[in-house]
Amino acid sequence: MRSTSRLGLIPAALVSASAVLLFALRLPLPGYAVLAAALTLAFVINRALFRDLLLIAVGLAIISSISVEANISYPNIALMGTVLSLSVLVPYLLSRYYFMDHAIRFPIRTGQRWTTLERAYLPIVVLLGYLILPSYFIGSGAYRNWPAVTAPDEIARLFVGVGFVGIWDELFFICIAFALLRRHFADWQANILQAVIFSSFLWELGYQSWGPLLTVPFALLQGYTFARTRSLTYVVCVHLLFDVVVFLVLVHAHNRDWLAIFLY
Repeated sequence: MRSTSRLGLIPAALVSASAVLLFALRLPLPGYAVLAAALTLAFVINRALFRDLLLIAVGLAIISSISVEANISYPNIALMGTVLSLSVLVPYLLSRYYFMDHAIRFPIRTGQRWTTLERAYLPIVVLLGYLILPSYFIGSGAYRNWPAVTAPDEIARLFVGVGFVGIWDELFFICIAFALLRRHFADWQANILQAVIFSSFLWELGYQSWGPLLTVPFALLQGYTFARTRSLTYVVCVHLLFDVVVFLVLVHAHNRDWLAIFLY
């Protein structure tokens, strides 16, 4: 598509800014006000842009209805799982059956084999996680934003929770936000816009202190990787490999005698 004028970047940037207010700063009223202003401006500038930003805004509003701080209690897992699932399902259904559009897709089987570079990137992701994440979580104390786990069921819930959120990240931030934004803007612009939303959510989740120095580049890399591969399967694999290291580091950070395999 990409016929949107440069003015269209203003409401799109406001949508991203609303995520900062809603998630990173936890200011719901200003966040909703900025979101409403973004949609109003988009409606005036370009109706197609308005529809796509509306879909992102609906997802953001659904997510913001709960706290996304790391909490692995059984009730919160059920609540958060339901809300995050709805934040993907509702925009998809609106796009597909109300707007009669196929803008939101989840390309699992692309029919393309992964290249040598793509396969080689996977162990590099694990290595980078091993080298960087312990220093971040333990050095900054950010691991305390996740509950301590010692019992087997707590460890299992942490593992499932980290993996679920990782998969959801790619469904919402990449397959919905990034995919819709790149219909109107250059990939690099759409990628920056989605990375702001992505990293704002991760801040509330627990990636605080100097976490954005990790989460923003990660979000940009995931958007770039998806644009190149057009494969949800591949970006999910990348994310889950990274999240396996996140999980192991969190367990070790709370139980220093366990998994003493990290350098920091």
